[in-house]
Amino acid sequence: MELAHVLNGLRDPMGVPFYPWFFQVLMVLTFALHIIFVNLAIGGTFMAFYEHYKKGEYNKKLSGFLARSSTVNLSAAVVLGVAPLLFVQVIYDPFWYVSTVLSAWWAVGFLIFVTVAFLALYAFYLKRKGEAMKGFGFFGVASFVLLLLAAFVMNLISVQFLEPEKWKAWYLTGTMMNTSGTTIYDFRISRYLHYIVASFAITGVFMMLYGWFFSKREDMDKDYLHWVASSGAKLALWSTVVAMIVGVWWLLSVPSKLNFVSNPFLIIGVLLGVVFLIVLILAQKEPEKYAMWSALFAFVAVLGMSTAREVLRMVYLGKFNYSIYTYKLNLNLGSTALFLLTFIMGIIVMAYPLAVAWKLGRYGKTNEEGA
Repeated sequence: MELAHVLNGLRDPMGVPFYPWFFQVLMVLTFALHIIFVNLAIGGTFMAFYEHYKKGEYNKKLSGFLARSSTVNLSAAVVLGVAPLLFVQVIYDPFWYVSTVLSAWWAVGFLIFVTVAFLALYAFYLKRKGEAMKGFGFFGVASFVLLLLAAFVMNLISVQFLEPEKWKAWYLTGTMMNTSGTTIYDFRISRYLHYIVASFAITGVFMMLYGWFFSKREDMDKDYLHWVASSGAKLALWSTVVAMIVGVWWLLSVPSKLNFVSNPFLIIGVLLGVVFLIVLILAQKEPEKYAMWSALFAFVAVLGMSTAREVLRMVYLGKFNYSIYTYKLNLNLGSTALFLLTFIMGIIVMAYPLAVAWKLGRYGKTNEEGA
């Protein structure tokens, strides 16, 4: 196949410094962590300005907490997003580079959207904290819209990534090459909505954790905490139901000739999602009791679906005889060992301040807005 030769010829001639499966495993794991924080940033930002506009006492407190936590979650999403992006560039470099060049201005726009979204979100949080909120709810809305635009760009690039058979037609119009980088060549609304709706499910679980985490605090209003946890449980449950429906819609857009519906990794991912849904149903009466279980199964479900997503990518690209496992191996144990050592040291360095923050937050004193 001519296209297969082209795709394999576009690989880095230096090869990869370690076994491709190693980068693939890390890519799936870091993507799962990344997408959870993306979900928290998108869902949390929406709920922050939504609760602000409701203007009740409890709504005001919850808005303050979500406004502050969303700035942190967005920062974490950006930092954690670097890892899976780098791994994609290592083992899927021909697809990633071509897709981003095709829509280069949108790829650059992604950086602008995220940067301005963070600034707007922080302005919303600071003005909210300072009680000078008249007219500043706009910043929360603006941040949410910009995050949706950023998600749109990543979805756009990811879809074009999977369609190398269309690249030539996209580049050429007759005898003229389209090098503007402004064109949107393909986009799937079902795939996009599946990720966006899931943001509210993860945010709902986050609200359950909030109610559970501060439940031992003597300086916190127990009725308020239960209200947050209960609201979160309802939000997580119904958002998960809608996400599953949209997920079926997305699955129907996958070419039937790929036979992905019967793929065991997809089946496992779906079963994990069903288990998560069952836990959420049980959590409706006692959300604080099931908060940790909900968080655990949410992560497992996201990890399962992230694995299924990677398997689907391999199935798509398998049509062109492209396999990451045939990538040229140029073994470099020194750089790999340095990477692993840095990774482990980073975990160790962060473990202590996280442990201190956990203990202070669980038993210390703070104001009820979390600001």
